[in-house]
Amino acid sequence: MTRAPDDPTAFPTPLVLAGAGKMGAALLRGWLAGGLDPATVTVVDPQPSAEIATLCAERALRLNPEAAVPAGALVLGIKPQVLDAAAPALAGWIGPDTLVVSILAGKTIADLKRRLPTARAVVRAMPNLPASIGRGATGAVGSPEVGLQARAGAEALLASSGLVAWLDDEALIDAVTAVSGSGPAYVFLLAEALAEAGVAAGLPPDLSAQLARATVAGAGALLDADAREAGQLRRDVTSPGGTTAAALAVLMREGALPDLMHEAVEAARRRAGELSG
Repeated sequence: MTRAPDDPTAFPTPLVLAGAGKMGAALLRGWLAGGLDPATVTVVDPQPSAEIATLCAERALRLNPEAAVPAGALVLGIKPQVLDAAAPALAGWIGPDTLVVSILAGKTIADLKRRLPTARAVVRAMPNLPASIGRGATGAVGSPEVGLQARAGAEALLASSGLVAWLDDEALIDAVTAVSGSGPAYVFLLAEALAEAGVAAGLPPDLSAQLARATVAGAGALLDADAREAGQLRRDVTSPGGTTAAALAVLMREGALPDLMHEAVEAARRRAGELSG
């Protein structure tokens, strides 16, 4: 697993970002913050947001040039459902040595190669929402043509927004989607439920929401800062016979949180497989 590179020369250039929506924009900001030369970047988006248009103007990024020429790397951040329509235009950016990095949910490496037949080295990645603040978790897998240099380039691009975990089997992407891709929503639900429980226990709604939000954020920060396993941290803050132990006895009983989490992740993994294609 890796985090953002310190060497901006690790980025493959010239670089083309196709699709500058929320995740594409998050990656772009990470690249620029990591020292990538704006003069090497082209953004292709038929309907760029005002924020992206302003960023391109201020940092002198090329936006929607008329001609496409093979790039060092093409990052696909478009919506998965528009891949078929966009493929002919995208093909112009792909040469024999172009690294293609896709963050398209549900689109396998085989899918991408069918629609972009000139693509050789292809990396499929699944980032998550915290990438927008540089704290993402991304699972990635490469096609057989992805050698050491291409992998290093893909790693530089993806690590700019957080942690990167490389997979040996593309089939595991569905599990990554279920754990880290969808996982932020599970944590947000926990914060919601904790706040609602606080209100039921008598706290004013605003105060309960503040406490729940700070508690979840603080626990996450501690988990990131402390090398101990999550289970050990849980045990360390649980005094025998105390209030935390009483609550955990409810959360950890049969059919409660651990079992529900297993069921939820399996449902997400199964749905990710159904959406592939």
